[in-house]
Amino acid sequence: MRTLLVHPSGLMYSEIFLRLEPLGLERVAAALRRAGHEVRLLDLQIFTHRDLRRELLAFEPQAVGFGLNYLPNVPEVLDLAKRVKSLLPRCFVFAGGHSVSFIAAHVLAQSEGALDAILRGEGEAAAPLLLAAARDGGLSEVPGAVTAEGSCAKPPLLLDSLDEPRPARDLTRRRDKYFIGVMDPAASVEFTRGCPWDCSFCSAWTFYGRSYRKMSPEAAAEEVASIREPGVFIVDDVAFIRPEHGDAIAAELEKRKVRKEYYLETRADVLLRHPEVFERWRRLGLNYMFLGMEALDEQGLDLYRKRTSPDQNVKALEVARDMGLTVAINLIVDPAWDTARFRLVRRWALSVPEIVNLTVMTPYPGTEIWHTESRKLTSRDYRLFDIQHAVVPTTLPLHEFYRELVRTQAVMNRKHLGVAGAAKTLRIIGRNLLRGQTNFATAVWKFRSVYDADRQHGDHFREVRYELPVPDRRAVGPADRRELYVHRRPR
Repeated sequence: MRTLLVHPSGLMYSEIFLRLEPLGLERVAAALRRAGHEVRLLDLQIFTHRDLRRELLAFEPQAVGFGLNYLPNVPEVLDLAKRVKSLLPRCFVFAGGHSVSFIAAHVLAQSEGALDAILRGEGEAAAPLLLAAARDGGLSEVPGAVTAEGSCAKPPLLLDSLDEPRPARDLTRRRDKYFIGVMDPAASVEFTRGCPWDCSFCSAWTFYGRSYRKMSPEAAAEEVASIREPGVFIVDDVAFIRPEHGDAIAAELEKRKVRKEYYLETRADVLLRHPEVFERWRRLGLNYMFLGMEALDEQGLDLYRKRTSPDQNVKALEVARDMGLTVAINLIVDPAWDTARFRLVRRWALSVPEIVNLTVMTPYPGTEIWHTESRKLTSRDYRLFDIQHAVVPTTLPLHEFYRELVRTQAVMNRKHLGVAGAAKTLRIIGRNLLRGQTNFATAVWKFRSVYDADRQHGDHFREVRYELPVPDRRAVGPADRRELYVHRRPR
């Protein structure tokens, strides 16, 4: 079947900090090509809705699949699915991805027949089965499929191996538009899936059903070696949980004499347990690390069930500094913060050399805080669930909350664009411009137009056409920590 895969538009924070290649869709595309389908991919982070219409009319796909990893993209995808059906009434239209997997039946109903199916779980294993069923019949038998007739009784599939399929990067156009921070351009790579921790704000542990799978070191090194971009973002939820795995990949890269610039995300306790692995990767080109500290005090860490301590976080920052790494820290903004708390965070952020990033605590389906906090939702507008808006009551008046949030983000931004910081930033921008890369330069100057208290406050008063499902009001106990997968495929 002629199949067009579509990644929706970027989110608010992607206007500034990153624009990542659609790695999941590239892997699904590779699986579909292997099954004999003719596949194209269009990324609306880069292209426009007008480009999509042109692609639909020129390619006349028999199937269109949308990636829905993020809740704020649901309204856009629902509208686009309806446009696809109006242009190509016989086209099979489906969606899949992380976030939509937890609310598939609800989103399918909201599509009013425009979506023929939603595929829950990992798409590489099941998407070929879904398209075969769309052609030959038997949609209700596809594991993880949700259709108008109901959900398949079979649970979603897990990949047997991460070694295959390799991402179909040749299908991604204008790859020079992908970047993360100063790494411009940058590709993405995935060495592992799953996370053994159960942080209350995260749904990785429920999505992957407690499984933890690793790419073989040989396949991992071969994939990195095949990447054209000089920068590589390792998208694993937590890099190098298994130190022997990180060491083995490093050995294979050394053997192949592969040299890249790397950016990864990990935890403080993982870094502290095995600093030698990160030191080895530092020699390979690791320059940037994202540490999800989430909170500054014991109370906040307990609230998010991070299972780390403030002392560990401080020690991890010291270790990373000693390695010469540029570290970005994430802190979760509790909507209960008052003016004094924002002031304290600003003071702390200015006292450390690291980049400090803020995300707003947001109950997402599939997370534990969805069960505990979603009863308090002040809005069910999908578009506000972007970790940059408050969707539960704030202690401060809402507009004042956003003023404090933006003020805090601006102080952190100025820290890196002050006299000393600006000189370094301008050198990076100049180096990128010489290579024709403008993503980071554009992002730096867009900060004030994107992070604006009036804009964020005003977003709460837009017309709402699509909303999240009404939260389950039952009392929630340990048994309600549901996982998407109820079994594991044999490996």
